[in-house]
Amino acid sequence: MPGIDVMRIRGYRRADGQFGIRNHVLVLGINGLAVRAAERIASNILGAILAATHAGRGQIEPDLSFHLNELAGLAKNPNVAAVLIVGVDQMSADVIAASVATTGKPYDVVTFAEAGEDMLTVLDLGIRRAARLALQASGCSCEEAPLSDLIVGIECGHSDSSSGVAANPVVGAAVDLLVDHGAAVILGETIEWLGAEHLLAKRAKTPELAQAIIDAVKAREQWARASGKSLTGNNPGEENIRGGLSTIEEKSLGAIVKSGSRPIQSLVAVGERPSGPGVHAMDGPSFSPESLTGFAAAGAQAMLFTTGPGNSFTSAIAPTLKVTAQPATASRLREQIDFDAGNAFLGIESTEEAGARLVGALVAVCNGRLTWGEVLKEGLEVPTRILGSL
Repeated sequence: MPGIDVMRIRGYRRADGQFGIRNHVLVLGINGLAVRAAERIASNILGAILAATHAGRGQIEPDLSFHLNELAGLAKNPNVAAVLIVGVDQMSADVIAASVATTGKPYDVVTFAEAGEDMLTVLDLGIRRAARLALQASGCSCEEAPLSDLIVGIECGHSDSSSGVAANPVVGAAVDLLVDHGAAVILGETIEWLGAEHLLAKRAKTPELAQAIIDAVKAREQWARASGKSLTGNNPGEENIRGGLSTIEEKSLGAIVKSGSRPIQSLVAVGERPSGPGVHAMDGPSFSPESLTGFAAAGAQAMLFTTGPGNSFTSAIAPTLKVTAQPATASRLREQIDFDAGNAFLGIESTEEAGARLVGALVAVCNGRLTWGEVLKEGLEVPTRILGSL
């Protein structure tokens, strides 16, 4: 493996200066009534991926703006070369389109309103428009870029004792290397800082940020309590308990290790793009599908996702490297695990050595190597909702 100092990534420089490691055509379904049409359009276009919400109508603030911003964020991710927006009404489609237009990337819109509510007409128009976008995207040329152009989301799901002991520390070592070379890294899952938030706060670059991190955890804890929900028995979940984790604090101590040791630069909202290099905390859901979608909407081009017994979820937009340090899992899930950190768990390899090797694996993916999630088409995006619909 070449030295990290000379590592370069290959991809696509977008009109707004962002750098993508994939060249997707995104079919973005922005209303629940348009999901099936969006799915059918995407299935007819070579290289197209789908992101769709089953909500999108009857929403009120703050959920409405939150939802629209997250959908727009997915479209603006630098891995997306072009976007077809599929909606029911023209007004909401135009809101998303106006946001996408700010990136300078090609986009088009198809709505049920323009098609007289005829789904078959929507399909015909949508396939034709998406096809034109795909042809245009195929002309994008590759170039090299430094690691400093990367935004990486870090996640853990179905954790066990090996996660906190080895897999997450290995990711943490990789994060330190990435940050030292100018990359941005996003740590999410706010409720999984519970009991360890003071350790994150110590790394905050300002006292105000330290307090904001603590307040974010308190707010979610109080939200759960107000709903009558006990976090005991729910977090850790059944699979965590089976894997040897007994308390929220034990799980959190293992979870935050994957953020490495560098200072925390900011606390961002779901889908909010980090303002610069370094480690950034995202105040968002701990449910992996929503968490990764929030990272993708914030511009993350890739994800590092640790697991103990296995977790098959991956982002559709951002290649997701599955990391485990559990030897039995690496052996059992050969077509799901992208990086085996088992030697660090067994003491054969140091955490730092494994972290450097993980950065090398990430660079290989940035340069075109597929993850298992991409090969098996596991990718999905799950936008977050705050409230119900009117």
